[in-house]
Amino acid sequence: MRRLETEKDILAFIENDEELMKILALIRELDLSDSWLCAGLLRSRIWDNQSGFSFKTPVHDVDVVYFDQQLINYDYEQEIQMFLKTKEPSYNWEVKNEARMHVHNPGSPRYISTTDAISKFPETVTAIGARLNANDQIILTAPHGVEDLLTLTVRPTPSAKETEERMKVYKKRVGQKDWGAVWPSIKLLMG
Repeated sequence: MRRLETEKDILAFIENDEELMKILALIRELDLSDSWLCAGLLRSRIWDNQSGFSFKTPVHDVDVVYFDQQLINYDYEQEIQMFLKTKEPSYNWEVKNEARMHVHNPGSPRYISTTDAISKFPETVTAIGARLNANDQIILTAPHGVEDLLTLTVRPTPSAKETEERMKVYKKRVGQKDWGAVWPSIKLLMG
């Protein structure tokens, strides 16, 4: 297993991961506006690689995000989750329309796109998304770059640092996640 060093390496890594490609194809089939696979699954797979693991660390859920200001409806998100569960029952799907999710980020203005929402996740290493375009090319969004992800450096996003309340969310999350127990080489920055 070769250590990843660049965004290009991440794209090649995803392309060579049959499971990730299957998930990305399924998300594309949904035809949701500005949709992405994001956060934990991508982070975990990359951290597994960077840590030299020969196995894939189990993940709690598969996060699918999209942006649709015309259809802000929690029940619709649940319908999509149920559809995905019938198509691929081995995953715990989490589907969120980021056009409404700013309310869960203390004091945050409305998001203007999915990438904008991803940029406001609590930690930089989770602020990543991937999707397949119509030509089967992987598109990556990493609003804070990929260096922290590749070096297993957990730090708050600029959005998290803006307010004390968001920093409390960040600190609580990293405490609950206890990523160091799985990936001992992570570097955790608290401010």
